[in-house]
Amino acid sequence: MRPVSHWQWRLVAAIAAKEWRDRLRNRWVLAVAVVFGAFALLIAYFGGAQSGVLGLRSAAVTVASLTSLAIYLVPLIALLLGFDAVVGERERGVLDLLLSQPITRAELLLGKYLGLAAALAMATLVGFGAALVPLAPSMDLTALAIYLRFVGSALMLGLAFLSLAVLVSTVARDRTRATGAAIALWFGFVLVFDLSLLGVLVATAGSHASTWAPYVLLLNPADVFRAINVFGADALRSSFGLGTLTAQGWNAAATLYGVLLAWIVAPLGAALWRFR
Repeated sequence: MRPVSHWQWRLVAAIAAKEWRDRLRNRWVLAVAVVFGAFALLIAYFGGAQSGVLGLRSAAVTVASLTSLAIYLVPLIALLLGFDAVVGERERGVLDLLLSQPITRAELLLGKYLGLAAALAMATLVGFGAALVPLAPSMDLTALAIYLRFVGSALMLGLAFLSLAVLVSTVARDRTRATGAAIALWFGFVLVFDLSLLGVLVATAGSHASTWAPYVLLLNPADVFRAINVFGADALRSSFGLGTLTAQGWNAAATLYGVLLAWIVAPLGAALWRFR
């Protein structure tokens, strides 16, 4: 494999552009953007219906509701987008054709990832951004900053799970196994992890939870995303009863964003090493 400095970025860009155009052509970006936008609007306006309140509430509460939705939806979309990026091409016989060209495996995989990431980014920004248009007039600058933080962290969450999906696609022997692994990842990170942690906390009666539980949450990108958006508002931390899980300096923005970035880079790096 050529050193990074010798990579042909023109070839990487060409592969990325092809992946991005394919997602535009099959209406994938449009469909996901509509789903994100529709759910964001519905939650923003009707999230308080059970308490007899309609319309936009405080930005922090609205983002908390959207965070709960995004934790389920964004990882699923990202995993579905990337789980067959490599193994699917191999089964269709396209991978051998691509590798017969003057391009390295790392350049090919990086190009495919960047193209998929661009499609995911467009769907996320357009979907949640479109929902911002009718909400913006009732927001002040603080509320707008809270919403934009949510959108940016949702995109990072999607990229983290896209990296995991690409890693699965390079390891799996066939598309069926890649599908099973992607589903297992979704259940593991989105459902099983938090339920297991809750079970441990109940079994230990929360003993010394503030000394270890916050750091265990960093092992799950979905929980890091939740922490960015929920721990960022003092009112929400109190209402959710999360103050007992806070360690000194644990919820610093730089720490949480750095961990989420590591969840993007590390699986992608492992995928590049495996595919090489």
